Amino acid sequence: MNSHRAAAIGPLIRDWRQQRRLSQLELALEAEISQKHLSFVESGRSQPSRDMVLLLAEHLGVPLRERNTLLLAAGFAPVYLERALEDPALQAAKAAIDLILTGHEPYPALAVDRHWTLLAANAAVAPLLALVVDAELLRPPVNVLRLALHPGGLAAATVNFDEWRAHILARLRQQVRIAADPVLADLLAELLAYPASPLGSGSGRVPMPVVEPAIAVPLRLRVGDGDGVLSFISTTTVFGTPVDITLSELALETFFPADAATGAALRALAQTRRNDSD
Repeated sequence: MNSHRAAAIGPLIRDWRQQRRLSQLELALEAEISQKHLSFVESGRSQPSRDMVLLLAEHLGVPLRERNTLLLAAGFAPVYLERALEDPALQAAKAAIDLILTGHEPYPALAVDRHWTLLAANAAVAPLLALVVDAELLRPPVNVLRLALHPGGLAAATVNFDEWRAHILARLRQQVRIAADPVLADLLAELLAYPASPLGSGSGRVPMPVVEPAIAVPLRLRVGDGDGVLSFISTTTVFGTPVDITLSELALETFFPADAATGAALRALAQTRRNDSD
């Protein structure tokens, strides 16, 4: 390998290490290599082997997509494939996704990619999307974080908007830090530019009821013309030890009723859908 390639991979390794706030000594100890060798790699004085690139990437928690970038910078072929979700090789994974989404009904569940683009959703998501004011936000590709915080999206229907907004922004900031993805950074900047309150200075906001302390940040959506509110807590599911880029970047967001009234309302909506389809 020539020195140009060695110089290319070195700064990338250093940037990821600094982003993870690790010293050369800390990373060397974790990877069980000498600090001197790591220093030579970062400075371009030593060309890392393919296995060394993958070892350092593993200990730095570099996403699979960026691991391919590191390999290319070091002069090696990419290791991780990126297939479409409809690819026959991902048939088992696609079936698992469909099973989770369908099996989670009558509660909402959806699948998103690394940029929070909506890939799939179950039937229970449709009534929530009906709360969106600006139909343009529902034109594919649909970004679910934009949908959540945009004034024409679900913002006006979110009773605890301030709390939910803070939760989303904190989660996205963490993703930007971990993935160093410029698209996510641009999305964060876009969301931060939206009004902090969808109803202006706060007038007209529905007062938060006195409730017991939450075990997680809930999503509370106002539905109908009255005071009905659906309250959810959510979980995120990812594939364990994926070796395909698409699967490594896919997440399933599943919503559960945070109270008995929400559970009953969702079951009633599901029954209505079944009756309408008969």
